[in-house]
Amino acid sequence: MIEARDVSFHFGEKEPLPVIDSVSFGAKKGEFVSIIGPSGCGKSTLLRVIAGLIRASGGEVLYNGRRIVQPIKDISFVFQDFALLPWLTNLENVKLGLSYSDLDDDEKTKLAAKEIANVGLDSFANYYPNALSGGMKQRIGIARALISEPKVLLMDEPFSALDELTANTLRGDVIYMLKNKNISVDLVIMVTHNVEEAVEMSEKIVVLSDKPSRVKKVVDIKAGYPRSRHSKWFEDTVENVYEWLTTSR
Repeated sequence: MIEARDVSFHFGEKEPLPVIDSVSFGAKKGEFVSIIGPSGCGKSTLLRVIAGLIRASGGEVLYNGRRIVQPIKDISFVFQDFALLPWLTNLENVKLGLSYSDLDDDEKTKLAAKEIANVGLDSFANYYPNALSGGMKQRIGIARALISEPKVLLMDEPFSALDELTANTLRGDVIYMLKNKNISVDLVIMVTHNVEEAVEMSEKIVVLSDKPSRVKKVVDIKAGYPRSRHSKWFEDTVENVYEWLTTSR
């Protein structure tokens, strides 16, 4: 569904600062793909290029064979810092996901209420984000991303600001969402710095080098769900990914 072809990116024009250097990988329908790499290597920048939020300096990203040059309806984004507008209610924040829809306001309100109920926060619909915990805010962010029925969900370190218990619950929710045929999402691509999280959730892990980042290794994972962090397979896979992260090869 998503194919990155020799994607490069640099900041500045007069004195370019290279961040991403010829990154290529593919992500198929039904997959959960994680992108990991050292801090500052351009993981989040790459995700924004895939989303069409910023233009690549070189190369291209394709969605079902079509080049992505701007945000499109089929691709939604979940931000690390929740990105909720504090002056809007939670329901109004979710409705923002339909900003470019031709639906009337009443229909948008109904759909937003349904999505909030789907993430278990219907009783908080008319409150403002400051009434929510971090995990609840991220659920609202996920509801906003899903309301437009995207095929691809991009997630930028979505659990890093949460306590481990909350993060673990949301990880399970996201995996369920991807595998649930009643939900539109066919592909999840997540940026994370957490190797254990990547191994627990992913069917493919793209390991990036330090900047300017290149693909060091693509790790395919065949294990089913749920995955035990205490199994030998899990520990061996985590060790293998760490090795790729920390070696110069």
